[in-house]
Amino acid sequence: MIDPTDPEFWPRLFDGLLVASGETLIMLVVTGLVTLIGGLALGVILVATDADGVLAAPCGSRALGRGINLVLGTIVNIGRSVPFIILMVALIPVSRFLVGSAFSLEGAIVPLCVAAVPFFARIAEIALREVPSGLVEAGTAMGASPVQLLVKVLVPEAVPALLRGFTTTLVTIVNYSAIVTVVGNYGLGSFAYVNGYQRYSVIHILAVVALLVALVHLLQWLRNRLAARLSHR
Repeated sequence: MIDPTDPEFWPRLFDGLLVASGETLIMLVVTGLVTLIGGLALGVILVATDADGVLAAPCGSRALGRGINLVLGTIVNIGRSVPFIILMVALIPVSRFLVGSAFSLEGAIVPLCVAAVPFFARIAEIALREVPSGLVEAGTAMGASPVQLLVKVLVPEAVPALLRGFTTTLVTIVNYSAIVTVVGNYGLGSFAYVNGYQRYSVIHILAVVALLVALVHLLQWLRNRLAARLSHR
């Protein structure tokens, strides 16, 4: 049991929180970047290759468009339906192959990305579908190509909704990171488990909870500020 009256208790607590917070932020930033790029790309392709999408017939083939949409939609559905703890265990061999270890900080990022990309892809798809069809029709009437419609009409108009959805995804990544770090000696999840649960220190657990709550509120605040600036409505 950890003794809070120990003169070294508070310095060790703050040092440990600093290191664990840094590790959690690394996972959040790296996973967030991969998720933003991969999830947005998947969402755009799903909307574009839909039956009434701007790329419903890539290379002049509607069958190809349906096939791409079906395959990617299935991948997204599978990725969203598998519980994270099961996905994390199933991806241990993949993490070892990609980064050399499944229980390192780098290894933890692999299942986080695999779980978060499909999650954000569906959110991005929904946000893009909310763009008024009249804007796409106007762009088509002006001679815009399918790629121009995607880059200059659909995505820009969906930015506020995409931003809100991405913030929700980041909060989910924070939750997942607390789970994945329990199997490795890094991050706030491991810090709370080792020092709070195994060593019976309520102070450590409360400190981690306070940091996570503060991080989530910071993300929400940034989301609201950016959405207000970028909204065209």
